[in-house]
Amino acid sequence: MNTPLWVFGYGSLIWNPEFPVAEQQIARLDGWHRSFCMRSIHHRGTETDPGLVLALDAAGQGHCNGVAFRVAPGAEAQTMADLRERELVSSAYLEITSELILHDGRAVRAVTYVVDRDHVQYCGDLALEEQARIIARAVGGRGPNTEYLWNTEAHLREIGLHDPDLAWLAERVRELTDPV
Repeated sequence: MNTPLWVFGYGSLIWNPEFPVAEQQIARLDGWHRSFCMRSIHHRGTETDPGLVLALDAAGQGHCNGVAFRVAPGAEAQTMADLRERELVSSAYLEITSELILHDGRAVRAVTYVVDRDHVQYCGDLALEEQARIIARAVGGRGPNTEYLWNTEAHLREIGLHDPDLAWLAERVRELTDPV
């Protein structure tokens, strides 16, 4: 591969990319926003009790701040195979290539996974309270939905990115799951 392979992370890829990384930077993706708008029937829920996972949902003038990862040279083909196995497990995500603006000002093209609004797992109209109640109880093949939320919110905070909806959800799910 002659050009570097970049991947945009906005959810679990931020804290668990599962591929060799040569470089990473905060990045901005225009036209999309991070949202718990996809029911998870594999990784963070089941078909009978779906959880929720983050997806990029079209946002017109909006944007999403996340992390751009440059894949280590020589690992591009394996990384793409692994990403497709992980992200396209139920075809609810679409794989696109998008332009990111890196924190240092460079523009790069990156593999990005966005939600398919026509897919049965799309649920972009859930209120935050309903999202919190689903996340508080769901468990899937990769573990509790709470872990996914809390890890993502904590890692975003660690790198200086604030997502008000995720911060509210993290606090609300703690309230729902804390036996007082």
